[in-house]
Amino acid sequence: MNKTEILEKYSKQEDKLLISKILDKVDICKRKNMVTCTDFLDMYQLKIAKVALNLTKCNHILYGGYEEASREMVIIYPEKLTEEMIFSNINNYMQVVRIELPKNLCGQYLHKDYLSGVMKLGIKREKFGDIIVEENGADIVVNEEIAEYLEQNLKQLTRFSKSKVTIQKIENIRKVELKKEDIRIVVQSLRLDSIVAQLANTSRTNANEIIIQGRVFINYEEQLKTDKQIKEKDIIVIRGKGKFEIDKIEGITRKNKQILTIKKYI
Repeated sequence: MNKTEILEKYSKQEDKLLISKILDKVDICKRKNMVTCTDFLDMYQLKIAKVALNLTKCNHILYGGYEEASREMVIIYPEKLTEEMIFSNINNYMQVVRIELPKNLCGQYLHKDYLSGVMKLGIKREKFGDIIVEENGADIVVNEEIAEYLEQNLKQLTRFSKSKVTIQKIENIRKVELKKEDIRIVVQSLRLDSIVAQLANTSRTNANEIIIQGRVFINYEEQLKTDKQIKEKDIIVIRGKGKFEIDKIEGITRKNKQILTIKKYI
């Protein structure tokens, strides 16, 4: 299947642009017999990229520095190499920039503080992956090309001026513990706006506004339909409110309301 045929499978212009860039990487890999890499892709981008990658039948891996990373890089490699070879040289493609805070600042910074700090340096979001935050600092998974630049410039920011900033190998990344909290909600129906109202602790009217503003994603795809029906195992992301998984639809109450068990990512 050629590039044009693959691109015809996508309707959104931004999706076509992303897939076109990935297909160019595949072409370079095949023509020059060399490893090529994409930027870090979010979960929606990865979802649509997988379709194109499977159609090209190229050798590739998706990796973001640790299992279940929310942002991953696609590493495309020629037939002469193996997956084991790629992982043994993973630091050629991505590294970790570690920020260690002084004791008086431990616990003071959140994910958004590290994110805004990196972007203040003019780094585009796609050039770095997940930011793993702990009380004493954070690990930032980055494209190998920008690791040294970040190491040298993060300390120029006031918030990190007294911190220790180093480049670490990807295998030294801080251990990641995915934590989920079980919650139970009762909703009028399985419509998206009804569920968002409960998850965001707001009114149905405000929930509709949040959805229309493009702040709600179902299975990592933007959803603008307020009446979209939600199913078990759907993942809902509400920007500014968090990430939730519909674990189980338990049944209905005497007043005909739906009872849902939710796993909230914390």
